[in-house]
Amino acid sequence: MTITHIKRGKPESERAEDDARVRAIVEQTLSDIEQRGDAAVRELSAKFDSYAPPSFLLTPSEIEAAMQKVSARDMADIRFAQTQIRRFAEAQRASMTDIEVETMPGVILGHRNIPVQSVGCYVPGGKFPMVASAHMSVLTASVAGVPRIVASAPPVKGAPHPAIVAAMHMGGAHEIYVLGGMQAVGAMAIGTQTIKPVDMLVGPGNAFVAEAKRQLFGRVGIDLFAGPTETMVIADDTVDAELCATDLLGQAEHGYNSPAVLVTVSRKLADATLAEIDRLLQILPTAETARASWRDYGEVIVCDTHEEMLDVANDYASEHVQVMTDRDDWFLENMQSYGALFLGPRTNVANGDKVIGTNHTLPTRKAGRYTGGLWVGKFLKTHSYQKITTDAAAALIGAYGSRLCLLEGFVGHAEQCNIRVRRYGGRNVAYGTAAE
Repeated sequence: MTITHIKRGKPESERAEDDARVRAIVEQTLSDIEQRGDAAVRELSAKFDSYAPPSFLLTPSEIEAAMQKVSARDMADIRFAQTQIRRFAEAQRASMTDIEVETMPGVILGHRNIPVQSVGCYVPGGKFPMVASAHMSVLTASVAGVPRIVASAPPVKGAPHPAIVAAMHMGGAHEIYVLGGMQAVGAMAIGTQTIKPVDMLVGPGNAFVAEAKRQLFGRVGIDLFAGPTETMVIADDTVDAELCATDLLGQAEHGYNSPAVLVTVSRKLADATLAEIDRLLQILPTAETARASWRDYGEVIVCDTHEEMLDVANDYASEHVQVMTDRDDWFLENMQSYGALFLGPRTNVANGDKVIGTNHTLPTRKAGRYTGGLWVGKFLKTHSYQKITTDAAAALIGAYGSRLCLLEGFVGHAEQCNIRVRRYGGRNVAYGTAAE
């Protein structure tokens, strides 16, 4: 077994130093928001976005004015994307049913899927205005039936971004704030004098937003730990270097710390992709960002077999995994840890990011080992319930319950069961000796 790293990224020790710096800044910022509320939020917005209006909440007339600035073609494209995303989210919602079952005579158990009551949806808009993130969070929450959907995005060039506002409004947001970064996430989760706190935070963001969500988890729910964009291309000789390089750099342009990894069984393809990346970086308009990501976080790994590529992919648990091989369905059947799969050369990660209908808020930093991405089910809480409808069932379950409580030493627990045995058992069920 041979797995050769032709190119490696920045060592883990340096990445850990970056994480520690971000962690300290976020901790101080959230504490400031908790202590000073709106004043802290306003100072942060002025500092980072040069934006401090009388109110960060958009009025209906301001929303309408922003939407009027969006071209007819852009509005049509937003509607098309939201139609695809809504269709898939509605199909997912339909798969989640409430249940009720009588497990034995007189014992009824069930569960109900109840929407989270308020959600804060963060939409990034710093380097790139992420219009699609509004569809992914706001629209999906709306399909789930969330009764209060708060959406927030930073200003762009000192004003609300028209297309983001349009996507938020069309997606079903009830409150739209022009507020970015840590201050937006902190304000929505902690609450201020003018912003009522939410129960859950969702949406991607930069390292500071991701860390803020991590620190706020528990105080509020979160969708997942979504850090910098990650992409992995799994390829063999069925595709060429131009396709591989394009898919790697297409995601590396997200930020200066976006991991992009090529895993292949072809040394020829690996070398050709490295050369093609150098060529594309000479002409790509976002090359400054993509070059930094590729330099510090890019990797090329050559394996002997497809099985080895599978092992590497499952170990990395990358956010986006683009599979272009002679056995794509085999990877679909055997991949266990990832954010989302993009199968075959005809599809690509950008489809999933913007329009095809699946959600683009996905687990990073190996979180794909234990969670999938954002979907309609993340906005639903599955709550169980139980009821006993006959005296006989109450006495029977009570007798078993009493003995099992005493087995653990919980006398008070046992008495909860005993009183039901005494009240509903009559002469048919003796204390602690119920017949099966």
